[in-house]
Amino acid sequence: MSLYQTLADDTARLIAEGVLRPGDRLPSVRQSCRIHGIAPVTVTQAYHLLESRGLIEARPKSGYFVRARLGQRLPEPEMSRPVGHSTALDVSDFIFEILDSVKDPAVVPLGSSFPSPRLFPLDKLGRFLAAAARHLDPMSTITDLPPGNDELRRQLSLRYLAQGAHVSPQEIVITSGAMEGLNLCLQAVTRPGDLIAIESPTFYAGLQASERLGLKVIEIPSHPREGVSLAALEDVLRHHPVKVCLFMLNFANPTGSHVPDARRRALIELLDRHDVPLIEDDVYAELYFGADAPLCSKAVDPNGRVMHVSSFSKCVAPGYRIGWVAAGRYAGLIQRQKLSTSLATTVPVQIALADYLKQGGYENHLRHLRRTLAAHEAALVEAVEAHFPEGTRLARPAGGYFLWVELPRQVDALALHRQALAQGISLAPGPIFSAKREFGHCIRLNFGHPFDARARDAVASLGRWVCEQASTGGFSVPIENSTG
Repeated sequence: MSLYQTLADDTARLIAEGVLRPGDRLPSVRQSCRIHGIAPVTVTQAYHLLESRGLIEARPKSGYFVRARLGQRLPEPEMSRPVGHSTALDVSDFIFEILDSVKDPAVVPLGSSFPSPRLFPLDKLGRFLAAAARHLDPMSTITDLPPGNDELRRQLSLRYLAQGAHVSPQEIVITSGAMEGLNLCLQAVTRPGDLIAIESPTFYAGLQASERLGLKVIEIPSHPREGVSLAALEDVLRHHPVKVCLFMLNFANPTGSHVPDARRRALIELLDRHDVPLIEDDVYAELYFGADAPLCSKAVDPNGRVMHVSSFSKCVAPGYRIGWVAAGRYAGLIQRQKLSTSLATTVPVQIALADYLKQGGYENHLRHLRRTLAAHEAALVEAVEAHFPEGTRLARPAGGYFLWVELPRQVDALALHRQALAQGISLAPGPIFSAKREFGHCIRLNFGHPFDARARDAVASLGRWVCEQASTGGFSVPIENSTG
């Protein structure tokens, strides 16, 4: 752990223990340097991290102060404990039923899987796309067939290099979004009836892809802050014929968990020993709130077993549907799968994104986006802590745009979903993130949209309904107009 993270965690502990109270002034940057023997930039990074967590605030010309909190400081959930062993999947109808309910723009999008499109430089991207279409070389419709546009793959290779990973452009396959990338990876290394390991809870799209391919899954316990349990995974690998692992290591959907660097290295070493590949769904990696980017798994993948899947949809270009797989030893298999399924990804969009990466201010956009999401997260957490009852737990993510909330045990997340939807509020109930429809008292909330008065009122309403369920075991008002 870096020095600034240690200082931030130590300060957060003092706040949690009540040693530092709301309104207390923190030591100045100069004082902290003298006290801890560290550089000013380290103190500044620590204070910025605490700001992003909503624990302190900067006051002009006055310094940093412990932020007054409207509600309680809620504990985080514990490690998940999925029930049973492997299972065949039957989840798609259930998931589609929930997802259909969040498409209406009039609904408060706390249950959405997407960030607000207003967070992205769509006008600038549009200009690059128009230029790409005007100057398109007709031969590119042939030369940019899989694995994809050479310049885009080169730009991606340079971004990997900046993260300490040597990924050749030749092993990168451009896909139509990360979802196609996940499907191609699963098709390359599994056959119907095979067993794969997933986190619990997990992103429902991975469940849908596995069900479509006739795969069985075994759920691995996961901690809401540090991700998948290595001890549980090792036990599963010893006793079950796992063909591949499908994990999110950075700001996982739905929990926001982040596997620390040391545990990530240990995870990849463990999979190497068992000769099991990893499909890493890493679409949120650019959305970190601290000063340093997460460790890139490809930087610690000497044997090419990691199939690193990502896209531009969550960080810069929603709707453009451009993703990729850094496929390591499986690049040839995945390229052939791509050719035999969707053939190619839209060429002008590939060219436009390659040009944007070269000259469009991508890094400036990302810095602004991270600050915005961190502020949204702090506001949502504060609202949940102010309005939800005792017995609620929540995981404070260090990136992404999802908040995982564990409600009191007697609360039914599906009933809460129906009640909320009838009042124009969406949420994502926990059962859609489990092969066995567990997490019936958990919900996922989205902070990727502006946290305005409408959103604050929605969270207050959710808190009121949760309190009602927790105290009575059900709602006292009829649930009407529900599509859930």
